[in-house]
Amino acid sequence: MNLRKKLKLYVITDRRLRPEVESVKEALEGGATSIQLRIKNASTREMIEIGKEIRKLTEEYDALYFVDDRLDVALATNADGVQLGSEDMPISIAKEIAPNLIIGASVYSLEEALQAEKEGADYLGAGSVFPTPTKKDVKIIGIDGLKRIVESVKIPVVAIGGINHENVREVLKAGVDGIAVISAIMGAENVREATERMRKIIEEVIR
Repeated sequence: MNLRKKLKLYVITDRRLRPEVESVKEALEGGATSIQLRIKNASTREMIEIGKEIRKLTEEYDALYFVDDRLDVALATNADGVQLGSEDMPISIAKEIAPNLIIGASVYSLEEALQAEKEGADYLGAGSVFPTPTKKDVKIIGIDGLKRIVESVKIPVVAIGGINHENVREVLKAGVDGIAVISAIMGAENVREATERMRKIIEEVIR
């Protein structure tokens, strides 16, 4: 499996915008290559139920399925990987518990990026590139900060934070392997169409 290719269009769920399962199906129909289940305030049981549905869908569409923060939910739903932030389980411990999972690390600076790579992360979610409605007090690294990370690590980099159809070309030109989006797709009137448009732009820039 070519991880870089699968990280091209990484769509993250947000139930404040849309229910998970139907929006994931639409995003996959539109060409999402990876899906991340991100639910901040649901019971573990509910997360597992939704996660199993998403696992089925991603298999059908040959996309990767990640879980945000929760290694237990990732394992329980047979996910491909887990996305860990600096306050979540350390990467090295996650690797020991689940050696087969793809581990993504959320990083907000060059130092964090280098550290995560050293600890064994398989890819980085680097941001926030622009201000984002999804996270209020997030650190903005800008295109320059993103470029520095891309140039300094060997593992794939997925850009995240405020990326939409208007600014995505500029982000892709920083040399990233993919982009992660929430609002630009989950907040769109037509999820499938928004995903298709985004995938088309990505294909034009990343060969």
